[in-house]
Amino acid sequence: MRSFRRILIAAAIGTLPASPIQAEEHEIHAHPTRPDARSVRYAQADLPEETQAPAGRTDSEATWAVPLPVRREPGTGAGRTEASRSTSYYKPARSYSTQPESDPPRYVRNLSETGIEAFKDITWLDVGLDHRTRYEFRSNDIRRNRSTLDQPFLLRSRAYFGIKEILDPLRGVVEFQDSRRYNGKFPHDDRDFNDYDLIQGYGELYFRQALGQDDRKQDRPLRVRIGRMAYEALDRRLIGRNEWRNTTNTFEGFRINLGQEVNDWEIDLWAYQPVKRVLTEFDQRITNQWFYGAIGHWRRWSDVITLQPYYMGLVQDGSKVPGQVDRVIHATALRGYGVVGGTGLDYDFNLIYQFGENGADRQDAHGYTLEAGYTFKHAWKPRVSAFYGYASGDRNPGNRVSNRFERFFGFARPWSADDYIIFENVKAPKIKLEFQPAKNLRIDGGYNWYWLASSTDRFNNLLGGSSFNRDPTGRSGDFIGHSVDVRVRYQLTGHIGATLGYSHFTSGEFTRNRQIAALGSSPGSSNFFYAEVVISAFK
Repeated sequence: MRSFRRILIAAAIGTLPASPIQAEEHEIHAHPTRPDARSVRYAQADLPEETQAPAGRTDSEATWAVPLPVRREPGTGAGRTEASRSTSYYKPARSYSTQPESDPPRYVRNLSETGIEAFKDITWLDVGLDHRTRYEFRSNDIRRNRSTLDQPFLLRSRAYFGIKEILDPLRGVVEFQDSRRYNGKFPHDDRDFNDYDLIQGYGELYFRQALGQDDRKQDRPLRVRIGRMAYEALDRRLIGRNEWRNTTNTFEGFRINLGQEVNDWEIDLWAYQPVKRVLTEFDQRITNQWFYGAIGHWRRWSDVITLQPYYMGLVQDGSKVPGQVDRVIHATALRGYGVVGGTGLDYDFNLIYQFGENGADRQDAHGYTLEAGYTFKHAWKPRVSAFYGYASGDRNPGNRVSNRFERFFGFARPWSADDYIIFENVKAPKIKLEFQPAKNLRIDGGYNWYWLASSTDRFNNLLGGSSFNRDPTGRSGDFIGHSVDVRVRYQLTGHIGATLGYSHFTSGEFTRNRQIAALGSSPGSSNFFYAEVVISAFK
């Protein structure tokens, strides 16, 4: 009943008329001297056509907002800037569903920009209130250990408060989230449930000009965060908040940023302990794991290419938890993306090599993603793209070498609309079409094929992660299946957005053979439909 009351309150707030000073994602509206990075990132409407990001490029999986007027410098986040759009080195990637969530998240606004007259001069506080309801129709979901029809309702509510400037260099953020599932047929799990929890709670030291300025006279700040954090980086496949899932990835530890998004270079450093989502109690650090790394951003050549060399490491002390092994996984990588002149052609690549120790085995794995797209000069901004993703799987279970790619804490859904595939033991070619037939309407769809990279390793999400998701002999084949998907997003008001999606998955020989081994039969295909409404109080 309490959840139902919260939905009614959020819906009432969402129906309030949008104030003319509220801003939207796709147009820059800045303070005369100090616009913000999120405005820079999402500014498209008044850029030359050849530099505009096509439909779908500036959002993640959440519903997007429609462009409105004016935005001053918000937030506490590392993504904020003190420089104008015209001098920024930053260029967003055009690749499908790779744009990280902004920092602070999109549903957050500076209190002075909420349209409430009494708050017009309170520029030191960022606020956000957001609710999402999603209905899912899942027929023969291959992730489950039985074939059935499941029709759950997923509810997620979030609130955000961030303090900046008034106590500089000290700043801070807290973000709460409540996640529930109703009408589901399967046991509670931490994908859908996390009652009344804190997903962010950190203090930040912000030094505006600690590293001087870049060649375009833009401040190069130093930011140090300590506490609990949730954010996304790179293409979201290795570090993601996971906006699609009903619960959020979080970490506790330290993060240091040298520079900011508009600068020609920036360095992101971190050392975290992942946070375990406890369904009905306060989430706890995973005390026997550390996740650390560094990401470099080189944007001086961003008109042609943005380069992101990075390193990530995961250390696990198996002696502290019964049944676990010691793990030390290192990943060295390079991502690059950009556009080819004024041709409408764009590209994105990410090359990753992993080494280290995985229990008694030596880690030797690799993965990569390649994408090329073309945006046509048409009012609907159609973009056609081809993608190929690969992550190695363990080739020989008994050779003391682990070839299974470690996906760390990434966002899985860009791999498949039905959430079946993750960045592990997979070969995944796909084609996509995206277009925007009206200002408030976006449509995308595609065709996808999936194979195991190694027929002797597992398909992680199959059959609830049971032992039947792997055939060590390789005799079950390697073809997982193929799927077609479509998604339609419509912005009803400045506060309310809706999404409809559908995916049909046809099982390949591996999926059918493993289902027959576990269940005695295989339905041969599955269907997934969803309808989602997002209400944000301060859009």
